[in-house]
Amino acid sequence: MIDLETKSDIDIAKSGVYRYADSPYFDILLFAYSIDGQPVQVIDTANGEEISENILAALVDENVIKRAFNVNFERVCLSKYLRKNYPQYFQSYSIDEDTVGDFLNPESWHCSMIHARTLGLPSSLAEVGKVLGIEQQKMTEGKALIKFFCVPYDTIDGVPQFHSPTDYPDKWEIFKAYNKRDVEAELEIDRRLSRFPVPDFLWKEFYLDQEINDRGILVDMQLADKAIGLDAEAKEELTAEMKRLTGVENPNSVYQLLDWLETQGYKSDSLGKTQVQELIKTAKEPVKSVLQMRLQLSKSSVKKYTAMKNTACSDNRARGMFSFYGASRTGRWAGRNVQLQNLPQNHLPDLSEARELVKYGSFEDIQMLYDDVPDTLSQLIRTAFIPRQGMKFIVADFSAIEARVIAWLAGEEWRMKAFANGEDIYCASASKMFGVPVVKHGENGHLRQKGKISELACGFGGSVGAMKAMGADSLGLSDTELKQIVTDWREASPHITELWWAVDRAVK
Repeated sequence: MIDLETKSDIDIAKSGVYRYADSPYFDILLFAYSIDGQPVQVIDTANGEEISENILAALVDENVIKRAFNVNFERVCLSKYLRKNYPQYFQSYSIDEDTVGDFLNPESWHCSMIHARTLGLPSSLAEVGKVLGIEQQKMTEGKALIKFFCVPYDTIDGVPQFHSPTDYPDKWEIFKAYNKRDVEAELEIDRRLSRFPVPDFLWKEFYLDQEINDRGILVDMQLADKAIGLDAEAKEELTAEMKRLTGVENPNSVYQLLDWLETQGYKSDSLGKTQVQELIKTAKEPVKSVLQMRLQLSKSSVKKYTAMKNTACSDNRARGMFSFYGASRTGRWAGRNVQLQNLPQNHLPDLSEARELVKYGSFEDIQMLYDDVPDTLSQLIRTAFIPRQGMKFIVADFSAIEARVIAWLAGEEWRMKAFANGEDIYCASASKMFGVPVVKHGENGHLRQKGKISELACGFGGSVGAMKAMGADSLGLSDTELKQIVTDWREASPHITELWWAVDRAVK
């Protein structure tokens, strides 16, 4: 069992562990470990203590299982550390004669966090400890000490400054105790979870996940840099124009803009995308133009370019894009950093030309040809990822995967027949709920949206809160009316509802 304390000038929350460890200012400060459950040892690398040869050999021996809570952090950090400080022990791994990267082979590393997720437990060490009621709880002083020793307190001439352990010996001893306690807590958690081992096929999927994250994806940094600059110019121009049209001091303020809309005879309690789109349908000038500019300003997808810059390592590859078993109740992968699972679609007919224009053109050129600059930048996000020579990326998605799986698991026959017959599941669901035929763009077509939102929200036990999260606010219904829709959905799918309770009883 291993736990590290490290330092870097990179914000790991924004950039991920690969970029964090890629910094020239990254280093390992403390290395705590236990072999086969023996008493925990702490190696004070910050003060010159060396990692022993038997530990170094074990780290690179693929027959020795290494464990940690969120083991990807330890493996990536140790990969960088060993390559720099103990190159004679380090060896990259390869798949099909293709070197994945400068990382230790993940196939001898097991993750206690993944183990916890497979059992529906939290993803943080402290929370798992609380749930399991272990005595070796995380020390509460740790968070402050991490900020003190692991994060720069200043930057001088471009060089980040860190607090030295020798200047604060008392704090440092507490930090070492914190590092040791983490391994003790992880050992106890591992002991408790060992009664419910992770199946081998899941570890194989985890290793595949690690390989994907290690490989990363090449980013066109020139496009990303240019897009960030153009977006800033577009926002500045849009804000100035909105200010001119409204007279509002800060048109980006929701409250100020709502007040202005009310003076124009358009009262609303929100400036969300759905509400603004509804207002535009009936708005007259200058309100219509202001609302359209509001939509352009609120386009958040261009922030993905910033995420690319934050995440990309020195070789311009963005790594750590996926989190294995990120959704503990379903085992589904979760997206991280750039969120590759949720990229805006592109419908520009001249995609390649637009991309080249953004890379080499001016704001005026792009505005003249495409008018809506933020939307153009958003549509070009997918083109910022570069495949290997002779390869191409393929975009694919499962159709209504959640609804299909839950119907099959529960044996909800009418749903499976609807899928088998190629029916629109939102229409089929609405028809079953309301007892009338529902045809997209046809008979009772207005009910399809209610069917769609309830399908997205209710399949795994969601209620009114889930309905709102999936966009039910756009329906203009009260909580009582939404609750009735939830009831209608559940009555239309009795086998799915029974499955929830069967699983609940089995778990208890």
